[in-house]
Amino acid sequence: MKSRFGLVIAIVTIAVSAQAIAAQVAATNGPGKLMSWTVDGNERKAIVFAPKYTAKGQRLPLIFAFHGHGGNMNGTAQLMHIQTVWPEAIVVYPQGLNSPSHVDSEGIKPGWQVEANQTDGNVGNRDLDFFDTMLATMRQTYPVDDKRIYSTGFSNGAVFSYLLWAERSKTIAAIGEVAGRLWDTEHLTEPRPILAIAGRLDKVDLFDLQLKSIENDQQVDSATGPGQPCGPICTFYTSTTQTPVKTFIHPGAHVYPPWAPAEIVEFFKAHHL
Repeated sequence: MKSRFGLVIAIVTIAVSAQAIAAQVAATNGPGKLMSWTVDGNERKAIVFAPKYTAKGQRLPLIFAFHGHGGNMNGTAQLMHIQTVWPEAIVVYPQGLNSPSHVDSEGIKPGWQVEANQTDGNVGNRDLDFFDTMLATMRQTYPVDDKRIYSTGFSNGAVFSYLLWAERSKTIAAIGEVAGRLWDTEHLTEPRPILAIAGRLDKVDLFDLQLKSIENDQQVDSATGPGQPCGPICTFYTSTTQTPVKTFIHPGAHVYPPWAPAEIVEFFKAHHL
């Protein structure tokens, strides 16, 4: 009886928390707006949160947040809830198309391209083109601050954020990635601040490969010093080009930690082009 009562309390608590988040979003950003486009012959969609009120002449930060392989925009909007952490920002949660990956060779689940001109699955540049289209719409619809455009993502969405750094570096001000890495065929040419979160027990995107990618970030960002502790699992690597690398190496597996959104937003707020 006690366990059943505890379960009921837990369910009610979760429901109340979800209602609280929804109320906070409605009060600050309003409900998410579903936008759609046709890009390269495909229907593309995204949920967009934007502040209800903007002061005259005010320019707004813009964040693109990408789900992992097999994920979706609705679940990611709830999981990351960046719109509640930074209600003054425009937050875009795009929906991926079915794409092949190392965990889904037949491409029956939605995801993102991992490299430019991807030949696997005839993906091509459909997601880079989608990003360009969304960005153009955001600039036409909202007062976007072109110096504060960011990308974040989990897993395959983190890989795509890396791809945006490599292929759209003139646009992206900083990256916040969780459980992802730069694909081997891509190369970073412009230093950009990055916050990277990785789990030592990650078996989906191997931790050693993520660590190798972080080490590459440090080289590109001129942040190769020993690093300063910034918490139990946090290290901050200063940069001679003002493009630091901040890492959170946790003991878990392939997960999106509940504390990730706040850390990513804090990092974004500190950096712009």
